[in-house]
Amino acid sequence: MLSRHRGILPWLLLGPGLAWLLLFFLIPLYFMGRVSLVEGSLLAGFEFTWRFENYIEAISTYQTQLVRSLVYAAAATGLAFLIGYPLAYAIAFRGGRWRTALLLVVVLPFFTTYLVRTLAWQTILDDASPAVALLQTVGLVPEGGRVLATTTAVVAGITYNFLPFMILPLYAALERLDGRMLEAAHDLYGNRRAVLWRVTLPLTAPGIVAGSLLTFIPAAGDFINAELLGTPRQYMIGNVIQSRYLELTDYPTAAALSFTLMALILVLVLVWARVAGTESLMGSSEP
Repeated sequence: MLSRHRGILPWLLLGPGLAWLLLFFLIPLYFMGRVSLVEGSLLAGFEFTWRFENYIEAISTYQTQLVRSLVYAAAATGLAFLIGYPLAYAIAFRGGRWRTALLLVVVLPFFTTYLVRTLAWQTILDDASPAVALLQTVGLVPEGGRVLATTTAVVAGITYNFLPFMILPLYAALERLDGRMLEAAHDLYGNRRAVLWRVTLPLTAPGIVAGSLLTFIPAAGDFINAELLGTPRQYMIGNVIQSRYLELTDYPTAAALSFTLMALILVLVLVWARVAGTESLMGSSEP
């Protein structure tokens, strides 16, 4: 009896997840796709006419914000990696009995809401804050200069908010690393730099790929940091979509921009998978 229904068991286990994706992803995606191809207004009513011009007009009008979103997300991802890899390495190999406490510190910001964390950065980067005064003292910010309402503030806020998404996959990859591989590399007269570049980094590629995707994808669609830490000159595509949906009720343009952003991110993910290797994307470091 059990063997007869063994083929059904995987589908039963997948059922709740598939139902969730259908109800809360595919169906909303379908309706948003329809909205992106309508014409009209909220007052006059919308009519589905396969109006692909919505995409052309949206991209031509807001291409600056689209490119800016990808650039900011890439910069935040790169900074998160530069900060997160040494930190994850230290926790994995030097943390000892403090590993759990250090990981708790990494995820501790998640105990407060995203909005509160960003508002805290607004206070930290205020012109009269001690942090800005210190930066001016050491010469990193010119006298009378400011950090808030700049590109630097927006990228810094994005990096901070999504840093745990980079650190945790990196830590998981480093923690699973077979120490005998590193010992063998040192036994073959490899110095620390050579072992890091030729052994540690390649073996932790799955964590690097996962952390990069988990950081880049939400960062590209973020709008809170640009809204609170920047000015309209730093607005990202998320700010435009939010404004078109909630303030201007221009649903077709907002939906078209949403689909365009998803398509761009999908293309970049496929390119990244091609460059990094599908094994890394699937979480396997084996050749």
